[in-house]
Amino acid sequence: MGHPAGLYGTGRPHDPPRGQRSSLLSRRGRVGGGAWRAGAGPAEGRSRRAAGCGTYWAGGLGWDPAGAMELLSALSLGELALSFSRVPLFPVFDLSYFIVSILYLKYEPGAVELSRRHPMASWLCAMLHCFGSYILADLLLGEPLIDYFSNNSSILLASAVWYLIFFCPLDLFYKCVCFLPVKLIFVAMKEVVRVRKIAVGIHHAHHHYHHGWFVMIATGWVKGSGVALMSNVEQLLRGVWKPETNEILHMSFPTKASLYGAILFTLQQTRWLPVSKASLIFIFTMFMVSCKVFLTATHSHSSPFDVLEGYICPVLFGTAWGGNHHHDNHGGSHGGSHGSGGPGSPHSTLPAKSKEELSEGSRKKKTKKAD
Repeated sequence: MGHPAGLYGTGRPHDPPRGQRSSLLSRRGRVGGGAWRAGAGPAEGRSRRAAGCGTYWAGGLGWDPAGAMELLSALSLGELALSFSRVPLFPVFDLSYFIVSILYLKYEPGAVELSRRHPMASWLCAMLHCFGSYILADLLLGEPLIDYFSNNSSILLASAVWYLIFFCPLDLFYKCVCFLPVKLIFVAMKEVVRVRKIAVGIHHAHHHYHHGWFVMIATGWVKGSGVALMSNVEQLLRGVWKPETNEILHMSFPTKASLYGAILFTLQQTRWLPVSKASLIFIFTMFMVSCKVFLTATHSHSSPFDVLEGYICPVLFGTAWGGNHHHDNHGGSHGGSHGSGGPGSPHSTLPAKSKEELSEGSRKKKTKKAD
């Protein structure tokens, strides 16, 4: 049997007029904002090509570039970034943030023994890992330090995660979240929270200090890396004191990235950076997610900024930023045991050797006299 008349646009007298036919086909056959149209035939294709649209046909399906542009415009970066910036963080993203933060706490030496002997101290350490950035930001802006603890839902969720990670039977929950593919998902979602916290912190500081650039940068920085900056306080709760592990002396990648991100968001907030906040959140989040997931998957502790700092810091400061970390870390430990750790150790050991030689010489002289 033949197809119904007018389906392929044969131009017979009982077909609708050309203008109505094209609009009818557009309304019937378009999928995805006018990109694909089903049932358009050669006659319609000729008319579209004559109009300069350049339509290509394959198996009765038509690709319309004008419709494709409509589809792409509907999925533009600005709309995507705006939708991304409006995604709520609680509870899914916050849950991922709490899981990764408390995982890092369990990785600390002695953290498991502390949870068995002193559960309250372990819980306080977990709360610092989860909410330390809010505490530091409130301290900088002169607000109550315990203000965020009025958020009962977040506190209960973080407490449940802490209990499951440390006290779940057979460590089932810990083993599940430590499985690398699952952990990478949580790490990526944690970076979404980190970037959002930086943006919110700078917006909050801008409310109090409209022209305080350094206040906004500091607030955004502690919002993004407050847990690392409070590492010495958290160590005190665990009964450990290691001042040489200060995060400011040995900045990790998240701490450096939070500082650079705080500078970018401050420039955007003060309108020196011509980009919307939603777009900046989206772009910086993609950067943080890709870098952190790669570093976690490869078990690397390096920083993507090392190459850039290797070129810039010698010009600005005369040496690479953090270039003396090796001497600072290992000089003291090896200097006491081996006597040759830091730059000043040879000067400290030489007098001791000369005294020993003098004493040995005096002993030999005394023995000769006695003989």
